[in-house]
Amino acid sequence: MISERVTGALVIRTALPGEAEAIAELHLRARSTYYPDGVPPSDVDWREAWLGAIQRPDGHVLCAVEHGRIVGIASFRAPDGAAAHTVKLFQFHVDPGRWRAGIGTALHAACVEQWRADGERTAVLDVHVDNRRAQAFYARQGWIPDPDNPPAEDDHHLFLRFAVPGE
Repeated sequence: MISERVTGALVIRTALPGEAEAIAELHLRARSTYYPDGVPPSDVDWREAWLGAIQRPDGHVLCAVEHGRIVGIASFRAPDGAAAHTVKLFQFHVDPGRWRAGIGTALHAACVEQWRADGERTAVLDVHVDNRRAQAFYARQGWIPDPDNPPAEDDHHLFLRFAVPGE
């Protein structure tokens, strides 16, 4: 597991349980940008959800920290029922005030590094159809539409796949 990866002033490391609230706040700020009518109401306690993700023994939550502040987060693990050597990127967010600063690219590289270390060969994710900025980011990183999981007609997500490069 990545314990710490330093790139200039940016540090990418495993998230700590005490950071769940700050991560949930960043998550909300990022999600707010791609819902044209505002974030839909939810019964999810995101602080608790993030704490659960951080504490999962079969998952990883990485955070990008810049000058002591969390500016990016990524959560991934093997999805239920997935093929062997497949990992799902469940959450990937950069603080909107830090977009286009290289944080997402560095955080994605750290994810790929961890996937390779874990022996993963394929990564999958779903992205909201209105989140064009994220779709463009993922395309630049090498993600493609998942041919095994086309979206249903009224689905609000696109499904993408990434071939984890070997050593």
